[in-house]
This record gives sequence, structure tokens and C-alpha cells, in this order.
Amino acid sequence: MELALYCPLCGYYEKKPDTPGRRGDYYTSVSVGPLFGQLLAFRFAAWLERLRTPHPRLHIVEAGAHDGRLARDILTWLRTRRPELFARLDYRILEPSAQRRAWQGETLREFAAQVQWLPDPLAAGASETDAVQAGAAGPICGVIFSNELLDVFPVHRLGWDARQRRWFEWGVTWRDGRFAWTRLETPDAEAWIAGFFGPLPAALLDALPDGFTTEVCPDAVVWWRRAAGRLQCGKLLTLDYGLEAREFLRPERAHGTLRAYRRHQHAADPLADPGEQDLTAHVNFTALERAGESAGLKTEALLAQSQFLTAIAAEAWQPASGFGPWDAAATRQFQTLTHPEHLGRAFRVLIQSRE
Repeated sequence: MELALYCPLCGYYEKKPDTPGRRGDYYTSVSVGPLFGQLLAFRFAAWLERLRTPHPRLHIVEAGAHDGRLARDILTWLRTRRPELFARLDYRILEPSAQRRAWQGETLREFAAQVQWLPDPLAAGASETDAVQAGAAGPICGVIFSNELLDVFPVHRLGWDARQRRWFEWGVTWRDGRFAWTRLETPDAEAWIAGFFGPLPAALLDALPDGFTTEVCPDAVVWWRRAAGRLQCGKLLTLDYGLEAREFLRPERAHGTLRAYRRHQHAADPLADPGEQDLTAHVNFTALERAGESAGLKTEALLAQSQFLTAIAAEAWQPASGFGPWDAAATRQFQTLTHPEHLGRAFRVLIQSRE
């Protein structure tokens, strides 16, 4: 999965900047229009203005900025609607890909003085140089966030052997001229299940069908814990596809949540055409919550994107909010972002904080 998505030569995210949107393979909240970034900027501004910190500079740190459009929408709104805050703001982008940093730089050319790029020092495979660079950038007082990032971290697929009553791992092999699934005896499988889902009742294990499959993503948990450790004060949040731990083990998810997308269609085989289709697996929000809390953060909310954005909009619609004009185009975008048949139910938002 890591090679198919991130290989510098042939990875899906390395070959073209316009993977989201009408011309790409899937839609994101950003591709709906600028309102998503404007609503985030409005909420971030309120959080930043309430921070009690002696540091003269405040930070917004975006991890995995795709083509840079979300950063541009956020910064444009802040420059226009909160100029005093904008003058105190450093916007940092954590992006390990040199190719994507170049694409983002083109999108954000007008904000070159405000934006700093760093190789992602929070990733599980980050080098010592990455960590040193991040340390030189100083503590983070503000907001660390990601949008549709953690669902594309590489996962381990684990299967249940009902006869032997133990978990195994699904690996990838080459068979008859194509990639195919194969069983691996992985010593870590049982520990991964316990770490991500806790002790499973015997009655549940009795009910699991043979071959029941789910996913775990240790890299996402490592990333979240490191992000929590870097946050001196402020908020850590992610907006993503995901579930609570108990929801992964329902009958309708007997084949897991790993999916492939191409030309806005669900592709049948995640192993087919590596580098030519998007791969995604649902985030385990329970595991992230625990990781953040273990680093001293407080969980504020886990809610649907529709709830999160509607609460922001309710404040933005107040006459004295300073949000700016709300026209028919904004209304159409808001409906797409919040309607359960579009993006409102599919995405969830996890917010944690350190005062």
C-alpha cells in the first residue's frame, strides 16, 4: 500500500496533483469549493484568539496538504477577515514528498512569506534530520490538523481463523501474473488486535465467521501520539473517514474497510493496477483517542462532519461574526458538505486539546 501510493517514481499521489475533484478519482471536502476552508479558518481563528500563551507567534500546522488548496482557502480568509491574527501566524505544512511540496508551493505562491514546509517529523519512518528540523522550528502553539490523511496510511489486514481461534495477517504475493492475497503467520497479529480493539469477548469471537477481516494502522497511532507530544498548547484534530473500534467488528464489515477508487467509482480489487487507483481504509478513532490521551491531551469531541460544520456555520451566520458574505454558492457548498447522502455522514471529526 505504501509503495502503491507513495513511491517517488510510480506512486499514485506522486504522479498527478489533481487526484481529487471532478477530473480526478474521488471528491473531497476541499474540492466542493472554498467554503470548507473558510469555515475551518473561522473556527481556527476563534481557537487561536483564545489561547493564553507567551509566544508571540501562533501556528497552524497542516499535515498532508494535498495540492495546497485548503491552505490557500484558510489563509485567504484569515488575511481578509482576521488581519491582526494573520500577521501573527505561521502556517506550517508537513509534507514528506518533494513533488507535492513543489505543487503546493505553486498554489501558495502569494503566501510564500507565511508558509513553511517541513518533511513530516511525526511519521513513523521519519529520519533524525526531519526531527531536528522540526525541533528547530520551535514549539507548536495553535492548531495541528489533517484532512483525509490518516485514511491513506498503510494498514495491516488481519483475518480470523475460526477453527484455530487465532488471528493471522493477509499479505500480498504474485500469482498467475497478478498480485493476490496470501496468509501470513505474523506474531504481531494478536497484539495488534488487542491494542486496537481491546480484549474481545469469547461470545464475539464465537460469532466471527472464518476469514473475517479487519485492518489496523500502527503508523496512524504513532503519528497521532507524536503530534500530541509536539503540541504545547491548542488543538489537535483530524477530519477523515473512520469508525470507533467496536464498529469495525460488525457483520457488514466482514471484508474490512480497505477500498480502492478510480474515476469516482469503487474499484473491485485493491491489488489491481498499483499506482493507478486510490487506496483507503477507515481510521480507528478509538485508537487515536487513546494515543492522544496517553500524551496528555483531553478529548473534546468525536462527531460527524455535518455536526462540526453546522455548529461553525451557526456562529458564522450571526450578524457580528465577521465571517463575510454568504451567497447561493456558499449554500450549495454547505449542503454538499453536510448532507448525509454526500459528505456529511461519511466523515468524522476528532478534536483533542492541551490548555
